Amino acid sequence: MTISLVRTVGQHPGRENPVRIAKITATTVTTAALALGLAACGGSSEEPATSSPSAAAASGPKFAGKTLSVWRLGDSNPAAAKYMEELNAEFKTQTGAEVKLEWIPWPQVADKFAAAATGTGPDVTEIGNDQVPMWQSQDALEPITDIAREGDRSQIPQNLYGYETVDNEVYAVPWGAGARAVLYRKDWFDDLKIEVPKTWDELVAAAKKIQGEKKGVDGFAFNGGSDANHLLAAFAWSEGGEYAVKEGDKWVGKLTEPGFAAGFGTYTGLVQDGLSSKANLTLNTTDIRKRFANDKVAMYLTAAWDLPGIEEDSKGKLKGDKLGFFPLPAKTGGVAASFFGGNDIALWGGTEQAELGKEYIKLATSKTWADRYAKEGGLLPVYPDTLAAMNEDPAQGAFAQAFAKAKAFPADPNWSEADATKAVLQNAAREVIEGKKDATTALADANKELEEILNQ
Repeated sequence: MTISLVRTVGQHPGRENPVRIAKITATTVTTAALALGLAACGGSSEEPATSSPSAAAASGPKFAGKTLSVWRLGDSNPAAAKYMEELNAEFKTQTGAEVKLEWIPWPQVADKFAAAATGTGPDVTEIGNDQVPMWQSQDALEPITDIAREGDRSQIPQNLYGYETVDNEVYAVPWGAGARAVLYRKDWFDDLKIEVPKTWDELVAAAKKIQGEKKGVDGFAFNGGSDANHLLAAFAWSEGGEYAVKEGDKWVGKLTEPGFAAGFGTYTGLVQDGLSSKANLTLNTTDIRKRFANDKVAMYLTAAWDLPGIEEDSKGKLKGDKLGFFPLPAKTGGVAASFFGGNDIALWGGTEQAELGKEYIKLATSKTWADRYAKEGGLLPVYPDTLAAMNEDPAQGAFAQAFAKAKAFPADPNWSEADATKAVLQNAAREVIEGKKDATTALADANKELEEILNQ
């Protein structure tokens, strides 16, 4: 398929090293399978109420002269700036309040949130969905249960609130979803008359054919860096594996069970079978993107947010009809499960503008504005009918198909320590690939370490 560039400020593929945090009891995240074409999950059969400008405007005068501070994550771009300008103008029309908007670049997000958690933060903030449990544990977020499922939001499937729900209180509303798919060199596929792979065997065959023609190229890039679990998880979940499950008040690791072990074997096999170079064991998506832009990678797992960087890194040579996306095939057949990523919007803890902040969240997550946020930001919409309509879209169809089988990592604030700080699975994979441990031993050791971290 041919794709066009989407400049996005959606969820960044990288991860910052988080501050150490206390343990919380969070609801276990279930499979975020958003069945395309289905009506809203868990809602009533009656037509849900929609956000009404006139209803909000009725309370407008009481907020005249007020100013609400809002954080957006990432770097602004023309599409995002236009969206926020129009959203904030509509908010002022409805409430009479001004909005003070600040963009927080991704490399600064962790430090900015940490400082705000012990000092002064915004009133409302965009937040990565998997970061909600961590910052809730720091009292950095206020519960917004009273507005989370009212109005248009009753159409958002309940299972998209897994990360956002802690002890039966909702701390954020899904705003836009993210899933990963395989980015590939469409021009190379066309030149070598390779069809878009629909099975894992076809993907492997395509990778090897390209490697036979282009020396020093990763047919399918191994990701062993900060966001490695997005690739590993796709393989493991597709085999029926899990990282850990909550049993009572304790996390129990599942890394040694057959499903996870099979997916782990596919993951390490990318290097062991020669599809990816052994020299790239610590590369993350950003590193792989740069290699891709310099003709060193044929395929890798990512999302549309990499496209602007590829165009820049390739000095404009790689864009448009030279690139394409397709869903990652599962080794067991069909489409592989994707990490259920995405961005939420939340009320900051300790805000003195809680009522006004909730009005902003209600407007931003109404169907009209949430759909625009996702579409114009290169993310997937959280409203089922809008997502279903994207299934056959040339640019977004691959992501919609992947998101239909999306799942989430353990919903515990300590997951970030296991994933990014301690790199538990990344280290296990390197030990296997470098011949320091066999897979059984490496996974047993990793399982013990993962349990210790999650159960702190």
